[in-house]
Amino acid sequence: MLAGEFDYIVIGAGSSGACVAARLGEDTSKTVCVLEAGGHDSHPFIHVPSFVAAAIGRKATNWGFETVPQPGMAGRRIGVPRGKVIGGSGSINGMVYFRGHPTDYDDWADAGCTGWSYAEVLPYFTRTEHNEDYPASVFHGTSGPINAKMVEGPNPLNYAFMAALAEQQFPACPDFNGPDPEGYGRRQGLIRDGQRESTAKNMLRPAMARGNIHLQVDARVARIVVENRRAVGVELTDGRILRARHEVILSAGAVQSPHILMLSGIGPAAHLREHGIAVVHDLPGVGQNYQDHVASPIHMETGDMTSYGISWRAMPRNVLQFFNYLLTRKGPLAGNVFESVAFLRTDPSLSKPDVQFVFQPAKRLTVKGVPFPVGHGYAISPVALYPKSRGEVTLASADPAAAPLIDPHLLEHPDDIQPLIRALKIARTAFASQPFAKYQGTEVAPGPECQSDEQWDAYIRETGYTVHHPVGTCKMGAAGDSSAVVDPELRLIGIEGLRVADASVMPLVIGGNTNAPCVMIGEKCADFVLGKARLTPAQLPEESVARYKPKTAVAA
Repeated sequence: MLAGEFDYIVIGAGSSGACVAARLGEDTSKTVCVLEAGGHDSHPFIHVPSFVAAAIGRKATNWGFETVPQPGMAGRRIGVPRGKVIGGSGSINGMVYFRGHPTDYDDWADAGCTGWSYAEVLPYFTRTEHNEDYPASVFHGTSGPINAKMVEGPNPLNYAFMAALAEQQFPACPDFNGPDPEGYGRRQGLIRDGQRESTAKNMLRPAMARGNIHLQVDARVARIVVENRRAVGVELTDGRILRARHEVILSAGAVQSPHILMLSGIGPAAHLREHGIAVVHDLPGVGQNYQDHVASPIHMETGDMTSYGISWRAMPRNVLQFFNYLLTRKGPLAGNVFESVAFLRTDPSLSKPDVQFVFQPAKRLTVKGVPFPVGHGYAISPVALYPKSRGEVTLASADPAAAPLIDPHLLEHPDDIQPLIRALKIARTAFASQPFAKYQGTEVAPGPECQSDEQWDAYIRETGYTVHHPVGTCKMGAAGDSSAVVDPELRLIGIEGLRVADASVMPLVIGGNTNAPCVMIGEKCADFVLGKARLTPAQLPEESVARYKPKTAVAA
């Protein structure tokens, strides 16, 4: 049991927190305490890439949050999986390696987040990256601790998916983390030698060998201790108080970071008083600005056995694949299922892609309690990348054990559903094209009777979900921004000795998966804490700056 005083305390051992702690621990004269509310990341469901659905489905590794009823989603509660384990959500996510569109970060900088333009954040991405598929360049690193690679031997259905989009005149994309991530292609995952990569596994654990980083699991935070407007430590729910000589870094994620701040008396004063919490610092933006990506799928079923899935006819193949993985760490079990992707503009007038097409060469999960598809099929799940709806995380109780209230206001803004309607029509056209003809798939959701925009609208609201990219609840902003929670160096506004480093600081959700940006945020935070000079901004070739590239019309 830990007790006493440390130079730094990091709350949360997720993608950002594990990175921060590992980098802070490089100074062996300093001590770092890492507090993780979840348990150890030892379960095989975490480490076998294709077991991602099983990892999410385990109560022991997932907090199992859900939203309050969403009027924009037919009154349903929507699941919000968050990692309850070392590695955080990086231990149960889809292992996708994608940074977002370059202009996403320029938008942050334009909004007042000085130092966060694409050219300025790119070196922090490449510092962590060990890329197996692309040589070292301004866009890629090959000597970092975290491995990125394409899945070997992707399912043949992926090539049908790409060919079907080519028939609609969408472009191919050779590198989704290159200068212009638009089009279709194979995607990269955080996988090494057939196992999941995470900052906990490949940054934090090696750093702990130095002896100056102390990790405590099952350590739930009751509050951050603030004295004279300075964070000086952390109180745990078991009553222990750990002191921080220099700084406390909060990296509990977009749901739990604002929750911990509010439990600590930092947040909207009136809301805190409603729950009997003494106001330490009135900061209205805490818990506000919640954003997430909504998706809605088209599911196909087929008698053809090309797709991944369990069936009597495929059983010999399934058994061989299982033993192949055990012996060689290769084969379908070594992949994350989602082997190809597309970022598309559903409206030719747009300046950048507004949807992500996630292709799944497998039938949807239909058997309760079975984390693998039973039978065969395939699906496209369009994801709307730039929602205008804004939600909030608030307190349900002053009890640290009570889950916060999550209200994303999904599809509340009238503009948010239109990209999904346009995208689903494109997906249906793809499945009806020649490349998929030999698989003889049958559309089972929404079904061919869904034709009008009104029917598509109802289908999306009744069956859609989020892809678990919550951000924004401790918004980064410039001086004078009344909604900001942290400044551009991630310091909590109004309280010294406290920073926030995770997806909650993103002022705007990026156009894609959020894990890689969380690691980048951790890298920058560690340098801020240590007082290091900023890395030299990337020297981008003028023609590679995607926001200035002329765009030609594509199929809508």
